Amino acid sequence: MENATIVIANTRTMMGNRCVVEKDTKSLAGERDLPLPALVLGALKAFRALQAEERLALGEAYTVSGYVLAHEAGDAFTIKQLRRRAYRLMELLGLRRVRLYDARSSCFTFLANNGVPDHILARWAGHTNVKTTKRWYVKPDVEDLRGAATTWDGLHGGAAEGQQ
Repeated sequence: MENATIVIANTRTMMGNRCVVEKDTKSLAGERDLPLPALVLGALKAFRALQAEERLALGEAYTVSGYVLAHEAGDAFTIKQLRRRAYRLMELLGLRRVRLYDARSSCFTFLANNGVPDHILARWAGHTNVKTTKRWYVKPDVEDLRGAATTWDGLHGGAAEGQQ
């Protein structure tokens, strides 16, 4: 988290929902440093301070995994463990349950709708091709299209009858 960034250096996946497999990213573009939004940076710094306390308490029994999200003993969470914790948090906060991978699309759609250029979206996603990011991760919904409907209203000089 140096310089308010996080380093993406490899991938962790699950085989058969039991065995964690660590490997290189799919491409060199996948290896990247990402700047952290202030809210996320603050939360991760607080979590890092908690981890330091846990490390002191466990001493040599603590595992230094190098991962940002780790158990009390320092071992990296599996994807399954992260997913369970995320779903529990969504439930506690009264949020609609969303698959974590689908949240990736939601985030890229939000960034695209708020003017982030395509080449920045692709870099953030770790893609070498902007078309990949746009095709698979930017998914506007009906509310995202509302601005276009307003633009159509201007074609005839104002809103349609009955909508004023």
